[in-house]
Amino acid sequence: MTNSPNAPATIDAQFKALSDGTRRALLEYLVREGEQSVHALTAISGVSQPMVSRHMAKLKRAALVTARRTGRETWYSARAKGLAPVVQWMAVYGALWSQRFTALEGIGK
Repeated sequence: MTNSPNAPATIDAQFKALSDGTRRALLEYLVREGEQSVHALTAISGVSQPMVSRHMAKLKRAALVTARRTGRETWYSARAKGLAPVVQWMAVYGALWSQRFTALEGIGK
């Protein structure tokens, strides 16, 4: 599994945060384009500024983005290793399921 005692909570929060298409799109945009202001994210997302702020707060709580304030503006960046807990979990369970499917294929022959 993972080494961190908080890893299950982090993974749960990340899967929950990523379950929303708008949040996934905002995170993908930050990964591609780098740091962006809430104003810029509102312009590209097609949703209201309060909704963007709520979505970004959920991504921040899930440790997927970081935020910094400059005056009245909040700027967000994707965390470089933000998805590491999910990727590690998927690698472990992906390998497990691959082995299970291989075993099931052998039974069917």
